[in-house]
Amino acid sequence: MIVQRDVTPIPAASVHGWDHEADVVIAGYGVAGAAAAVEATAAGADVLVVERTGSWGGAAAMAGGFIYLGGGTALQKACGFEDSAADMATFLNAAMGPGADAERIADYCEGSVEHFDWLVSCGVPFKAEFFGEPGWEPMGDQGLMYSGGENAHPFNTIARPAPRGHVPQMSNKKQGEASAGFMLMKPLVDTATAGGARGLFDVRVQSLVVETDGRVVGIRARQYGSEITVRARRGVVLATGSFAYDDTMVAQYAPRIAGRPAASIEQHDGQGIRMAQALGADLAHMDATEVAIFVDPQQLVRGILVNGRGQRFIAEDTYPGRVGQATLYHQDNVAYLIIDGAAQEAAMASASPQLMMRPPTWVCESVADLEREMGLAPGCLQSTVAAYNDAAERGEDPLLHKKPQWLKPIGSPVGAVDLRDSTGGFTLGGLQTTLDGEVLNVSGQPIAGLYAAGRSASGLAAWGYASGISLGDGSFYGRRAGRRAAKG
Repeated sequence: MIVQRDVTPIPAASVHGWDHEADVVIAGYGVAGAAAAVEATAAGADVLVVERTGSWGGAAAMAGGFIYLGGGTALQKACGFEDSAADMATFLNAAMGPGADAERIADYCEGSVEHFDWLVSCGVPFKAEFFGEPGWEPMGDQGLMYSGGENAHPFNTIARPAPRGHVPQMSNKKQGEASAGFMLMKPLVDTATAGGARGLFDVRVQSLVVETDGRVVGIRARQYGSEITVRARRGVVLATGSFAYDDTMVAQYAPRIAGRPAASIEQHDGQGIRMAQALGADLAHMDATEVAIFVDPQQLVRGILVNGRGQRFIAEDTYPGRVGQATLYHQDNVAYLIIDGAAQEAAMASASPQLMMRPPTWVCESVADLEREMGLAPGCLQSTVAAYNDAAERGEDPLLHKKPQWLKPIGSPVGAVDLRDSTGGFTLGGLQTTLDGEVLNVSGQPIAGLYAAGRSASGLAAWGYASGISLGDGSFYGRRAGRRAAKG
């Protein structure tokens, strides 16, 4: 349980001495903070990054490393794929869910190629090799992958599919322990440091310091148990992450994922969001979440996913995060993966590291027996499997349009993997900002001296997601916030 602290703004007149100061003060040294630091130093500003933990990295350094980019990057071209900003925008406007910001999406897509080039110029390595297997991330050091279901129905009917999951090259990866996010963060931090940015660690931000006219001029924080104040001569950038680990905020805004955080870190406690709220900052999409389902995609594509009524409800070869959302929000967190022995063996023999490979909960010789073992209504699963097998024999999936390569009739023995309560998520909402990272108040006006990026802010994702969106818009709009803050 996170204990929420007082975030009441501090009058600048009450500060009788500053412990530290810089032109631009950035709270949080994850991907958004690092990108902001690179650009602010490049713009000639003196930059100080304060970080809650003992080192830089944040959630980004622990992530799989996907950066969602497209429009015809050099990596896409080197791997033989064509893409355009228009196709990318069409996909994102559909995939990011209800309420997606079309203006922000267009802006991001138009700047995507340049952003890739900027990452490369900072030293982020990418290997020009495509990974075409189902998975949460590439098994090796491949640099490109479909990371949002772009080539799955219905998205492949509205825009030309292209893989846009750009992954920094990293050897000897261990999924869930040491993934490619580190190879994104280290070059960015090295670039920021080379530019003159300073880091101050073990600093827990508490509240903003403001002048009488409302302009943000610093932060109050605690370091090693003592209170400190940090002056920002030009601006403060909030890059402190989401609120996924603040129980009170999750219960208030996103109760469906209460008690089930995933793909986040405990420092994501919403502190930066609440600090800005205390100044009247506006919020967006606070109820929106991404949801992971804890099963290997190599299994998903080879079986059929059914709900508590024994009915299929989503194409099994789409983006696994979309499967998780559909399961939690539309099927009461109830799902079963029906898979036969041959398909299970094929999944086990795949290139997957099998971190999420699940053994069947029930195994029977017939679908009728399996249906009874699972406690489903008589005939419901049998009719689903019969219809699926009949169409699969013809290489078709008229119901949900799974790609032909994964269509194979379900045989015997047949099992079911119990996926009830096998989801976990993280929050997507945050502070409302301009495209330059300026934090807006509830009247739609910028709060002078205050900027935000990353999961502290509401970005590209609304009620949809694709792997790489967080690191993508975090770094992209972190750059914008850093440049804008440097202008003062």
